[in-house]
Amino acid sequence: MGMDVGVVSRSFPKLSNKETAELLSSKGFKWTELCFTQTDSNYWVYNGRSDLNDLSNEQSINIVETYRENDIEVTAIGVFTNLLERDEKEAEKNLGYFERLMEIASINHIPYVSSECGFIPGRRGVNADSYEADFQRLVENLKWLAIKAKEYNVSIALEPCVLDVVPSAKRMVDLIDQVGSDQLKVLLDPANLIANNSEVEMFSYLSQYIAYFHGKDRKVNDTYGRIIGDGDIDWPLFFNLYHKYTEGVPFIMEYVNMENFTDVRDQVIRFDKKVSV
Repeated sequence: MGMDVGVVSRSFPKLSNKETAELLSSKGFKWTELCFTQTDSNYWVYNGRSDLNDLSNEQSINIVETYRENDIEVTAIGVFTNLLERDEKEAEKNLGYFERLMEIASINHIPYVSSECGFIPGRRGVNADSYEADFQRLVENLKWLAIKAKEYNVSIALEPCVLDVVPSAKRMVDLIDQVGSDQLKVLLDPANLIANNSEVEMFSYLSQYIAYFHGKDRKVNDTYGRIIGDGDIDWPLFFNLYHKYTEGVPFIMEYVNMENFTDVRDQVIRFDKKVSV
């Protein structure tokens, strides 16, 4: 029993796709989440969108093949747009942006397109005066996206977070039930739920829906994440549950950079070796 590890492409914004793929391959990584953040494909905008008119189908194929030629599996295209946008015209543009990235994923036979819920700047999280409307907006947008995802033969991997309108594993299951589509899966980042759920609860609620994992850590009362080992997650327990319920599901690190990504991967392997299954 070993532990394969991936890393998000956005950890290397100063490298081209070829340089990123070759680096990951040379260091023994298996997976990436591709967010088009490299020097020759810089389109990614967190909680927003970019103009994808210059990103042709052919260019996307060349980019994805660059990773595959280096034995790096592209698990997902990272979208991470705002699915809670209240301005109707802007919301429509965000959904169109999401759909274009689903099309790119489909053309390249990439199984998942991933996103957070999104947020209104300055009003992130559960706000009592708008929560129900925000949640319903998310449900309706995901229903529309799920229909498109089925047409493209891809699945949506949604990342719940304590800071957002889906702040727990229980809420995520409820959301999946309300959307009512097999195309909606979970991108589980344990750091995003550790303030509301134990490691056991995360797997208890979500294991059957998990598309892949983000690997980072968090102190329970911190706002932002940390690298693995610097927070409150019980990683030996987490990996015990991983092997028990989700063996082989991609585990893709976040919050690492050129200087530390191999060291953090080695920390993952050390934690994994403490597992007693």
